[in-house]
Amino acid sequence: MLDYAGLEALAAVVREGSFERAARKLHVTPSAVSQRIKLLEERVGQVLVLRGQPCSGTEAGRRLCLHVEQVALLENDLRRKNPELVPEGQTALPTLKLAVNADSLSTWFMDAMSAFTRDGNELLDISIDDQDHTAKRIREGEVLAAVTATSSAIPGCNTWPLGRMRYVAAASPDFIRRYLKGGITPEAMARTPMMSYGRKDSLQDQWLQRLGAEGRRSTPRHFLPSNQGYTRACELGMGWGMHPPLMIGAQLAEGSLVELLPGNDLDIPMYWAHARNAQASLQRLTDCVIQAAAACLDPME
Repeated sequence: MLDYAGLEALAAVVREGSFERAARKLHVTPSAVSQRIKLLEERVGQVLVLRGQPCSGTEAGRRLCLHVEQVALLENDLRRKNPELVPEGQTALPTLKLAVNADSLSTWFMDAMSAFTRDGNELLDISIDDQDHTAKRIREGEVLAAVTATSSAIPGCNTWPLGRMRYVAAASPDFIRRYLKGGITPEAMARTPMMSYGRKDSLQDQWLQRLGAEGRRSTPRHFLPSNQGYTRACELGMGWGMHPPLMIGAQLAEGSLVELLPGNDLDIPMYWAHARNAQASLQRLTDCVIQAAAACLDPME
């Protein structure tokens, strides 16, 4: 049987990023945390924590941390159904680590989180990543579940289709007059400044490829990892970008943003994936996610 005192110390170090903060969280000394992890590493025969600033878990360490989260979920469910078996306050509230892309988090996923937390006591720990990369977070044991654009099977996971998130290319009227007065052509777009959320953001490049401007990675681009800032930068004429109409409906209505080529939308299929062995514990969250997505996303074709 695994040493759960050691597992608790491991999870605290990986979550808090240092032995000192983990010790404060567990109300013990840093040396006690270090000793517990050392004994656990000796028992499993491999390194579980990468000492650094911050500390992080190895692949095996991250998977053990997810195991701790799943145990906490099971205990929480048991306490809810049979409170006499697990008295209140005897165990910590479970924290679910999830990975979500920024656009989903800023729109429909907020409704899923609200519904889930309203009817339960579980806590959420959200990591933001590009929808094409969140599946990697599950595979590497960093999170229990994720919103992802990956349609292929993820080893050890169950996956549900959520719907299509629609994106439109838009810019301010002044930007269009300045850069695209001669027409929105592949050649013009290739030299026109674009907005990118981050280095992983490929939505603009996907749209350019559909326009016939493939292979133009030299297109000038600004990087701005903030949804609100990204939209505002486009309104102010810094660049053009891909936006979910869910987020820029008001700007399109008032004319501060204009679609570059109406009818040339980019649809990104979205999926919900979670560790298969946590299905029972995550069923209520899964139901909340599917319901919120159905209310906002376009149906899968």
